[in-house]
Amino acid sequence: MTDRALSVVRAGALTTVQDLGRPGHAHLGVPRAGALDEPAHRLANRLVGNPAPAATLETTVTGCAVRLRAATTVAVTGAPCPVTVDGRPAPWGAPVRVPAGAVLDAGPASHGLRSYLAFAGGIATEPVLGSRATDLLSGLGPDPLADGAVLPLHPPHGPPAAADAVPHPGPVAELVLPFLPGPRDDWFTTAGLRTLATGRFRVSAASNRIGLRTEGTPLERARAGELPSEGMPLGALQVPPDGLPVLFLHDHPTTGGYPVAGVVPERFLAPAAQAVPGTAVRFVRIGRRSAPMAHTG
Repeated sequence: MTDRALSVVRAGALTTVQDLGRPGHAHLGVPRAGALDEPAHRLANRLVGNPAPAATLETTVTGCAVRLRAATTVAVTGAPCPVTVDGRPAPWGAPVRVPAGAVLDAGPASHGLRSYLAFAGGIATEPVLGSRATDLLSGLGPDPLADGAVLPLHPPHGPPAAADAVPHPGPVAELVLPFLPGPRDDWFTTAGLRTLATGRFRVSAASNRIGLRTEGTPLERARAGELPSEGMPLGALQVPPDGLPVLFLHDHPTTGGYPVAGVVPERFLAPAAQAVPGTAVRFVRIGRRSAPMAHTG
């Protein structure tokens, strides 16, 4: 094993390898995967001199700790958390030089859910379909981290980037999700669509990388039954029989048979990565209701 590697001391609740994902494979039934908070992933890479596609670690709630086998520059972004090197405080949101053999610990998130750890050079696990991302739905990519696991690192790309200021996200008090109506909004009554656009929902504790589930007032259906399975995009607001919208995130299934009342454009999805259970959710319509699609069932 190369000296350019890290070993996992504390895996945390759920820590995965993520990059920009593997778009373009939905026809094979493969979701995009990749970092849920892409801006935080990109920033972490920039701080250590990596290009944006370099693989990082995405932690969930409790953080993680790793031991570096060679001196490496590391940066932690995303959900703010205490950072230490061999027990000594280190900055969050800035490049940190970690000596060989030292343990970098990114602690529990002070608010938000997911932190991102970038290592100079990037994580060098074997790519699958052009990406190193862990996909929890299909099982592609490396397994979620376990204590004692060893991950190789690439050689550094270049010097760390200077940063005059780094965004320090505050708690997500309300998750506002703009959406385009359709393609199956004709499966809901006018009252049901009004509930989606004006109602108040909350993030469910059952949410994960596959989808952000909601709690609140169910959407009223205009017709019974379900659709034949059809394609599902990133950001789809699929409505299962309980009437509560599910926002499809990066590990979502590529097909499904429940109607999609709207789609949240990708540029608005990053805050969903940091919304803890119980966070208020508001859906805001930003386009006209779509023309009804032909039903082929």
